[in-house]
Amino acid sequence: MLTATGGMSPMFLIGYIIFFCALMYFMAIRPQQKEKKKQQALLASVAIGDSVLTTAGFYGVIIDMTDDTVIVEFGSNKNCRIPMQKTSIVQVEKPEV
Repeated sequence: MLTATGGMSPMFLIGYIIFFCALMYFMAIRPQQKEKKKQQALLASVAIGDSVLTTAGFYGVIIDMTDDTVIVEFGSNKNCRIPMQKTSIVQVEKPEV
């Protein structure tokens, strides 16, 4: 572990660095990648008529959509329609058939 001069051996130092790089990967990078895949799957499953929750906390129903935007209808009187990006959707509830 310690060399004759009193310092750490180079192999121990390299192992230490590799250990902390692996630790950072499994604690920071990998969970973000899994969350990103989960969000992409959620956005791919969105369809017209689905009830959604937006990042702003509003519940609405999708009435129209394009590649990257959706038009969501909010409220009980159904006259509030707002176009927004698909990425602002955080939760999807499929209508019961």
